[in-house]
Parts: sequence; C-alpha cells; structure tokens
Amino acid sequence: MWSFPLFPDQASTLASKVDALYFFLIAISIFFSILIAVLVVGLAIKYRRRSDDEKPPAIHGSLLLELTWTLIPAGIVLVIFVWSAEVYFSAVRVPKNAIEVQAVGKRWMWKIQHMTGKREINELHVPVGVPVKVTLTSEDVIHSFFIPAFRVKKDAVPGRYNTMWFEATKTGKYHLFCAEYCGTKHSGMIGTVYVMEPDAYQAWLGGEQAGASLAGAGEKLFTDLACITCHRGDSGARGPDLAGLFGKPVKLASGETVTADETYLRESIVQPAAKIVEGYQPIMPTFQGLLSEEQLLQLVAYIQGMKAEVKDEAAAPAAGAAAPSTGAR
Repeated sequence: MWSFPLFPDQASTLASKVDALYFFLIAISIFFSILIAVLVVGLAIKYRRRSDDEKPPAIHGSLLLELTWTLIPAGIVLVIFVWSAEVYFSAVRVPKNAIEVQAVGKRWMWKIQHMTGKREINELHVPVGVPVKVTLTSEDVIHSFFIPAFRVKKDAVPGRYNTMWFEATKTGKYHLFCAEYCGTKHSGMIGTVYVMEPDAYQAWLGGEQAGASLAGAGEKLFTDLACITCHRGDSGARGPDLAGLFGKPVKLASGETVTADETYLRESIVQPAAKIVEGYQPIMPTFQGLLSEEQLLQLVAYIQGMKAEVKDEAAAPAAGAAAPSTGAR
C-alpha cells in the first residue's frame, strides 16, 4: 500500500505524527459509520410495524444510555482536540537551530534562495537531520508549497510572508508541488526536493556561488536606495534606527504597538504610510512596484541581521528607534 501514490514515504519528523492522527480519524469515522448503519437497519427491522392496528409501547428513556452516548463521543472529541493541537504546535514551532531558505512563487515556478546566496529554480537542496525554515511569498497570485513526503504545506500569499519548517529523515528525491490552483499551467508548477548528507550538502552549497549572500545583497540595496541617509542611529536621523530592531515591539503614532517581524518590515518598505512610527513624519517614499519580492526578501534579511550598537548609558536613546521604514530617503 505504501507504494501507492496516495501513501508517499514518511520522510520527515512530522510525517509519522500527521499520519497517525489521520488514520485515527479515518478509523473513528469508519467505526461510527458502520455502527450507525447497523443500528439503523437493525432497529428498523426489530421495531417495524407488524400490523396496521399495532401500537408501539411508550419509551420512558434511560439515563445510563443518554450518559453513554454523551460521554463517550465527548471523550473521543477531547482526544482528537488534544492530539490535533499537539501535532499543530509541532508543525508551527520552528526550532531555533533551523537553517533558513527563502521561496518565492511565480507563475509557474518556485524561485528559491539560500542565505548564502545560492539560488535554485524548482529545486530545493537540504541536509538530512537538520531543521529547515522556509519563508514563503508570491509575486502574483496565491500558490501553495507542498511536499507530500514531509506532510507539510503552506500557502505563498502576495504581500505577506508565511513560514513553514521540516526536518528530513531520509536522503533522496521528493516531489514538490503547488497545491493551490494558480492558472492554466498550474499542473506544471512542480519541483524536486533533494535531501543530502550534511557533508554533501555543504559541498553543494559552497560550489558555484551565484552571488552575494541574501543579507549581503540586502546591504547593497540598502546603500543603493539611500536608505542609510535617513535610518541612522544619531539624533538627527529622519527615520528610526533599524539596528537590533527585528523581533522587537514598535510604538506607532496611532498608539498601537506591533512586532517588527518579516511581514511588518515588508509592509514598511512598500507601504510606509500604513504604520507610522511614533516620533517620525510620514516622509518615506513607497517602493511598491519598484522592488521585486526577491529584493524585498534581501532587504528584510539584511535588517533582520543588523545588530544594535553598544551606546553610552549616559546618551539618550533616539525617539522611536524601534521601527522600520526601510528605504526612506
């Protein structure tokens, strides 16, 4: 049965958990379907009217019976809830030691870039036994990054970042699909995931380098776009300091507080007026349509890696030094 296409290999740490829950739900559904069908047919035969003048006896009910059909399903539902929650949290909690990969969906291909700058089209090379975090977005319509053997699937949505992770347990080649209908050539948006031994992966990663690392390319963009002229750490800066910002709370002019994650940084680049940082004027121009999704990922990767400088304790911190409006001139 496992050679049948509906049952792909279990090739990740999450696969066995997903399959166990799936088959449990299937078993529960089959059991109760058969039980209900047997009871319906059996009771229909047993309590059928045998003559036109027959009057069935009154039924006064049974407290034990009602408790039984209430408590048993409630217990089963509770087991499903706890089990499903455990599998869900395993799927969404990315390990801290995960290596990062960026994937951009575009009709009809997957453009993938590693943090070292290595690029791939419709292929993804990963090491076995190492957690891998994939940051997903799209340049046009909704796509869905689906690796059946790993039992992972996540939508790539235009204008936002989604993340997924997996840890491969077997070396080999595995299918990569787009699982969201995205146009006439949707069925051709396929690829391959290559799971390699760690040494072989490092050798592959270091060969034929296509360019600068993701953060390095982002640093060049940051300079070329003159973002550095406004986003400085001194008191005269026209934009907030971005060093050490990623993952920190940001106080907005509206009084709200948001977290400077990947999605917030992206929005601050393409729609800088959407969330104005407290203490700053909305003077940053928009880069909507001027930067590709790959360039946005590079800028976000650079900002994410910027470290805060150690400042003199007597120096007053710059107001609003916790928000990105990347690209302000």
